[in-house]
Amino acid sequence: MRILVVGTGGVGSAFAQIAKRRTFFEHCALADYDSARPAQVVSELDDRRFSAHAIDASSKDAVVALIRETRADAVLNSVDPLFNVPVFDACFEAGVTYLDMAMTLSEPHATNPFEEVGIKLGDYQFERAQAWEEKGLLALVGIGIEPGAADVFARYAADELFSEIDEIGIRDGANLVVEGYDFAPTFSIWTTIEECLNPPVIWEAERGWFTTAPFSEPEVFDFPEGIGPVECVNVEHEEVLLVPRWIECKRVTFKYGLGDEFIEVLKTLNKLGLDSKESIRVKGVDIAPRAVVAAALPDPATLGDRMTGKTCAGTLVTGLGKDGAPRKTYLYHVADNETTMREYGSQAVVWQTAINPVIALELLASGAWKGVGVLGPEAFPPQPFLDKLAEYGAPHGVLEL
Repeated sequence: MRILVVGTGGVGSAFAQIAKRRTFFEHCALADYDSARPAQVVSELDDRRFSAHAIDASSKDAVVALIRETRADAVLNSVDPLFNVPVFDACFEAGVTYLDMAMTLSEPHATNPFEEVGIKLGDYQFERAQAWEEKGLLALVGIGIEPGAADVFARYAADELFSEIDEIGIRDGANLVVEGYDFAPTFSIWTTIEECLNPPVIWEAERGWFTTAPFSEPEVFDFPEGIGPVECVNVEHEEVLLVPRWIECKRVTFKYGLGDEFIEVLKTLNKLGLDSKESIRVKGVDIAPRAVVAAALPDPATLGDRMTGKTCAGTLVTGLGKDGAPRKTYLYHVADNETTMREYGSQAVVWQTAINPVIALELLASGAWKGVGVLGPEAFPPQPFLDKLAEYGAPHGVLEL
């Protein structure tokens, strides 16, 4: 297998560090708009299977050209989802496998944004599923940690643990602390603003997809492995759009442990218009306010040395077990920043995201996972993925509640 990674920020760099230890691929090209980024990563890897390239991910033609230049069989989209459409379309035109960790962007309902969906996450991709299927190509969407491993957990629970599912609720929380900063997001602030300030989506069997207000329905969830209780709120996320397509259940939600301070910062950015993706002209220069915010904050990939604590991503499933008795099970994955920094030189949040596409690509290379069309992680058998997590030294956990 020959791989092209478009985007060599925190997740793309962590992907390379993890993939270096595996033997399933022949070559991996790392590309970024800032050519110094992949060059530095390749230098640090000291592995002839990796190469560095410059790319403009906003140009479909540029992505197609690099796919052909590197002779890639599969492309991992590791840039901000703003660029999903050109990368996705380039893979279709070039006839290669596509993977991403966040789907094409949503747009709120024009007149009733906190009750009705507008354009949903991934709509652009799923509208083209038939064309991908007819061409015999695979687009594996949402294969990070959330979405990604969380969806695999849902599939496993449905297949092996439950006879009937009332709710599949993704719950994400952490006790990470970044020393020396008053405010320092541990993941892309561009993506964080997008998913936290958009109307959250909920799915119910009787209603379909609908929306609510940002940060709604707060609940305290007690996360495992010493993280403890964290207040979680509704956030827009891909799992709610993916899970109901393949798994029979009555309700799907996603709640994120943001914390009061983080929520207040996001609300302030929104009030000031600094969350906008639309460019404004400032002293003769066109720039999006959100890009200014992202540039003013520290790069999450560089925070590992200042971070302590753990991050947990998991899937809370309630319903009836295989024996017909009520069951409530949390399937989860925890990453400890001390461990990921020591073993891979990557901070916990980006490392926990990056390990999943490495595993997915290995499963596709071996034939353990196969398919055509636009598919989410739920469309594949979960056990091979869970086995690989353990083999990589990062097993998942199961907590009965």
